[in-house]
Amino acid sequence: MDTQGGITVQRALELPGLRGGLPEVVAGADRLQRTVRWVHAGEVPNIASLLKGGELLLTTGLGLGTRPAEQRAFVRRLADRGIAALVVELGPRFARLPATLVETARAAGLPLVQLHREVPFVTVTEEIHTEIVNGHYALLQRAEEVHRRCTGALLGGGGIPQVLGILADFTANPVFLETPDGQLLYAAACDSGEAAADPLQVWEGLRGQREARASGPPTGAVLVDVPGGGHGVGSVRARLALLAVGPPLLPVHRMAAERAAGILAVVLMQARQEEELAARGRGDFLTDLAEGRITAEDAPGQAKVLGFKPGDGPLLPAVMRLASELAPTGNWAVLARAVLEELSSVGVPVLLGVRPVEGRVPLLLGLRSETERTAVADRVAAALRAGVERAGLMGARAGTQPVVVVGVAGGWAAAGAGLRHAAETAAAAQGLPERPWYDARRLDIDLLLWRLREHPDLAAFVERAIGPLQTHDRASRPSLLPTLETYLAHAGRKAETARELHLNRQTLYNRLARIADLLGTDLDDPQTVLALSLALRARRHAPGQ
Repeated sequence: MDTQGGITVQRALELPGLRGGLPEVVAGADRLQRTVRWVHAGEVPNIASLLKGGELLLTTGLGLGTRPAEQRAFVRRLADRGIAALVVELGPRFARLPATLVETARAAGLPLVQLHREVPFVTVTEEIHTEIVNGHYALLQRAEEVHRRCTGALLGGGGIPQVLGILADFTANPVFLETPDGQLLYAAACDSGEAAADPLQVWEGLRGQREARASGPPTGAVLVDVPGGGHGVGSVRARLALLAVGPPLLPVHRMAAERAAGILAVVLMQARQEEELAARGRGDFLTDLAEGRITAEDAPGQAKVLGFKPGDGPLLPAVMRLASELAPTGNWAVLARAVLEELSSVGVPVLLGVRPVEGRVPLLLGLRSETERTAVADRVAAALRAGVERAGLMGARAGTQPVVVVGVAGGWAAAGAGLRHAAETAAAAQGLPERPWYDARRLDIDLLLWRLREHPDLAAFVERAIGPLQTHDRASRPSLLPTLETYLAHAGRKAETARELHLNRQTLYNRLARIADLLGTDLDDPQTVLALSLALRARRHAPGQ
């Protein structure tokens, strides 16, 4: 039986149906190991157009034509189609096959067989098809046995390396698991033979072949997609790559790889689910701490169970909030993993969780002393943003960057309130001028205004304070609100204001006079300055402003 799931031409000639016809191979005797994929019988001149390749064609020769040119064309078309062999039954049409036919078949490398006795073609077809189906069933059994071994390995506590090792031993070739973009995740080699070499060296060769080709898998490789859990049709989580370093890769090896890919999809999905559940569990702990559901006395013990051992130094609460349009749908495990990998270089103990509903990533950091708060906050903010970018969630537009808020350092008694304060401030900070991170202590006014965002008095206050300027800017140029914001940000220092706005002094004076006139107020009055500053900050939160 052929190892590719069909039978060879030689085996077909040995079956009772064709053997009873006294077959004589007159051309292509060296090609009898070709695989017969199917059997077809026909007597029409254009029979080649009805075939797909790999067939054994049975005929009495009625469609071969009577002229040598017709016979040559008939054989060449069959050879071009890639059939396995041509079997002609001698009889009324031919007492012996014409020399033209035989010579053309030899030149084309097509096995040509003449039958000296009449045989029922239906019997031959049934026999060969039964043999082929049995062969396919045997291959399926071999592939299913690999599937059972892989499943048993997982049930016995094994993982992806064990599954790849079983597949490598079955194919006698190295097996790799890679990301959809070609990054290596795992590699396995068989136990013996030429393919037992270092799989990483083989991987380098595989990558070199890919880089040398414009498209398609490298020569001798089999690639099988490991299905993903994404929302898109045909989403791919990873890819199995088999490389023929040793024996050739056969269809049964692809079958086994396809079954192994199904197992690996479950393993990867389970790993991601467990990873996300763990990240959510840490997020729930941090949220319960922030909401006062966990006491300062119980918190250290529970944090230790979660792997957080900060030592005796102060704890630094922080919160990262993602823009609503960028919150990862089903990819919180990817985000948590990427952020944690980036945070590993910060050099302090970290407890990080995720809160998908709120779009938040809360975390606690263990400091050696309060003096390193700013330095650690700088490193943490950079690591958080790098992790978000690696996870593909960094927005390009203004206002879609992640907001990082760092709270006040303290002990476990203050950690909960610090996390709650940082979380609320992160919501209030959205829409503020972008910074690497915000100090929660400096945003209390914005937090207060954010809490009043639904109160009708807030919108009324904004309208009374700066309504005429907003009306002006909607209808006229230049806009005056940016000038007022910059002027107040520089505490009324006109030289610095003009420099930042790239204006000459007189132009700035004219704009400030116009602002004072529209508002009917004195920009040098402290109470007026305070009211205007509050109104400018409040309009980010007041509805309709």
